[in-house]
Amino acid sequence: MKEWALITGASSGIGYAYAEEMASRGYNLVIVSNEEAAIQERGKTLVEKYGVEVIPLYRDLAIPGAARELYETCHDKDIEIEVLINNAGMFFFEEMVETREQVVEKMLYLHVVTPTMLCRLFAKDMKARRSGHILNMSSMSAWIPYPGIGEYASTKAYLKAFSRALRSELADYGVGVTVLCPGAVATNLYNLSDNLKSLAIKLGIMMRPEKLVRKGVNAMFRNKYLLMPGLLNKIFMPVVMLFPHDFVRWLMRKTSLLPKKN
Repeated sequence: MKEWALITGASSGIGYAYAEEMASRGYNLVIVSNEEAAIQERGKTLVEKYGVEVIPLYRDLAIPGAARELYETCHDKDIEIEVLINNAGMFFFEEMVETREQVVEKMLYLHVVTPTMLCRLFAKDMKARRSGHILNMSSMSAWIPYPGIGEYASTKAYLKAFSRALRSELADYGVGVTVLCPGAVATNLYNLSDNLKSLAIKLGIMMRPEKLVRKGVNAMFRNKYLLMPGLLNKIFMPVVMLFPHDFVRWLMRKTSLLPKKN
């Protein structure tokens, strides 16, 4: 019997790369997205390409009770999730007080509430049968809560800390928890042209989703706690952390990344 993996945010980008990677390793899939047409199409493609069973689910994970509803759907279908990949997320660059309340709340659900509850629900089953893997998507920004990405960086820092604690709690029960902290990834998240993305990849500033996912899944199955892929990221991070926040704020206003003071 093939084991099952559940992947959130799986209709495009990193999430779909996870779906392909797990399908190529012989896992049946539950793939989830808030893009109904796209997730159905991805499901058909994965079945045809890899010959695994795929259940595509259209769900909004940024609402109360979303995690419980998703868990119960799997339970009702008698599906045991062996691998949980919390990938669904969003990104925006804007000062917190200028961001719409609905957007702030949506990010909190996608990055904090829903992945926490999914971990709680599925990890309890994993603990009982003493097997399973969880992979949570954090970010390099977890170390750099700079202006404009205050909520994003803080929620990613939460995922990093939560994964560390959960890993310790589950270590004696054969359940692994890994957190992946990438830098920039060549997806549509940043609204860059294909030419700019290609240049960024060549310069080592960005990583292709497929390469990132392969590294992340390998780290998960090797039971590593944390992975920050990319040599440039490892070199860049300690330097960036030395920048005073006053200097960063001044630089962002000078370059118009943040609006100038009125």
